[in-house]
Amino acid sequence: MDSKVFQRRLRVPMTIVVIAVVVFIAKLFYLQVVHGKLYVEVADRQYVTTVSNLFDRGTIYFTQKDGTLVSAATLKSGFDLAVNGKLIGDPQVLYQKLGSVLGIDQNTFLSQVSHPEDTYIPLTNELDQTTAATVSALKLPGVTLYRNNWRFYPAGELASQVIGFMGYIGNDFAGRYGLERTYDTVLARTDQQLYVNFFAEVFSNLAKLVNTNQQVEGDVVTTIEPTVQQNLETVVKGVVAKWNSDRAGGIIMNPNTGAIYAMALDDGFDLNDTKSVTNISQFQNPLVENVYEVGSIMKPVIMAIALDQGAVTPTTTYFDQGFVKVANRTIYNFDKRGRGLATMQTVLNQSLNTGMVFVMQHMNMDAFRTQWKTFGFGEKTGVDLPAEGTGLISNLATDNAVNFANASFGQGVAVTPIEMIRALSVLANGGHLVTPHVADEIQYPTGLSKTLDWPVTGQLIKPETDKTITQMLVTVFDNYDGGTIKLPHYSIAAKTGTAQIADPATGKYYTDRNLHTFMAYFPAYHPQFIVFLYDYYPKNGAKYSSDTLLPPFLDLSKFLINYYDLPPDR
Repeated sequence: MDSKVFQRRLRVPMTIVVIAVVVFIAKLFYLQVVHGKLYVEVADRQYVTTVSNLFDRGTIYFTQKDGTLVSAATLKSGFDLAVNGKLIGDPQVLYQKLGSVLGIDQNTFLSQVSHPEDTYIPLTNELDQTTAATVSALKLPGVTLYRNNWRFYPAGELASQVIGFMGYIGNDFAGRYGLERTYDTVLARTDQQLYVNFFAEVFSNLAKLVNTNQQVEGDVVTTIEPTVQQNLETVVKGVVAKWNSDRAGGIIMNPNTGAIYAMALDDGFDLNDTKSVTNISQFQNPLVENVYEVGSIMKPVIMAIALDQGAVTPTTTYFDQGFVKVANRTIYNFDKRGRGLATMQTVLNQSLNTGMVFVMQHMNMDAFRTQWKTFGFGEKTGVDLPAEGTGLISNLATDNAVNFANASFGQGVAVTPIEMIRALSVLANGGHLVTPHVADEIQYPTGLSKTLDWPVTGQLIKPETDKTITQMLVTVFDNYDGGTIKLPHYSIAAKTGTAQIADPATGKYYTDRNLHTFMAYFPAYHPQFIVFLYDYYPKNGAKYSSDTLLPPFLDLSKFLINYYDLPPDR
């Protein structure tokens, strides 16, 4: 036989063999990887009843600094227990055998099983393997164990307002807060059918992955670093404990990408025990949802805009009397003292309100109004957390000189903390507006993954402006407390802020209530971190944010430098 003819004939069976092997491997992959968990559950049904529509949901991960993933929200398997009222016999006798194992109060137990006509009476759920084995060994008539899954948060309270949790609205059980809500359609599992056409399933999943408009079920990988998160939570809780504050919180973010490493509030709660929370406002995230008049940490942004316009330079001087009149309003420095001839560097060093009014008066107001919006104030940042608030900057829509004067030192306008840290990141990253975000990647059951794309906008200020404002803020930090807190090997650009709190009933400012804020980015000229801290209505003699927030920041910065082994930059 001609060899070419033989080779052609051989190709047919070889092609069939190759196709068969590919199909077999693909089928094995789908059985073991995609549907492996479901087959295990089918096997379990030989020994225990499995509830219909077994709960399933994707995982949310923290990411450690070395890239290792740690579960933040996952599934925990166990058992529900129910009884058949027609088969259990004497409830008193049943309680004597079962009550101590389950740890149920006798009156509660008897009231639950007091309907002998009911064939299905749920008694308790979320039993672990050991307890279920003990119950099973008793072989009690009418008592049935049902294998089930439920949502479990291994870290408990860690990043609770960020991770969020699930809850019912009517019969709908879905994500209600935090990432659980934002990525509900990704985390939800709608198709749990075990026996489906293999080829239909393969091509269906491929079609979904190719179609970018089709959300595919998967797991969410976050940028939250658990050790950094734990440290920040410890810091903000310490602030409240020391100063008897109403609330405190903070954000640690990469100013170049918008990736959030930690977002913490002092009043976290156990995600596995949300029923114990008595005030639902604790579930909310004021770092994203609430607006505040943030005070003097706004000054670096205004100064940067003025530098970019060429309205002032760091050495520009004015004569500070301790007050300045704007229209019918007299504006004072925080201590009402004048400094005489002062430079713009002194304005930031000593946080002079009169100096910021001078800066504002030398700017083009239309350009100022436009650039204020360019920095993202008055709009949502696009952070992937629910119920994001929007800054209130309507005062700048008019030509009222007093409104502009107040805005120059962070009063009369209100912004969200996430809005503020994004604007400050422009000063740190060379002039770009990033999108703050918590999720970084979606991992699919097929083994594929998708890195999420978070926009970074173009140049808002000139690179030389960015360098100048950074140098000024490094000088501010190096001069705090007479230079005693300066880190000799690391440059830190920072600013404190103290703002009056407005009475919502009267619209006037309280004379004894302040909001303390603090911002910093470092290493200043190639920053890896930007930090925002706030302390709402501190007491116990707290006067300025340099008292309440500067010491905690020093601890936090030294931790980050050591934890990430940052090389010295000076």
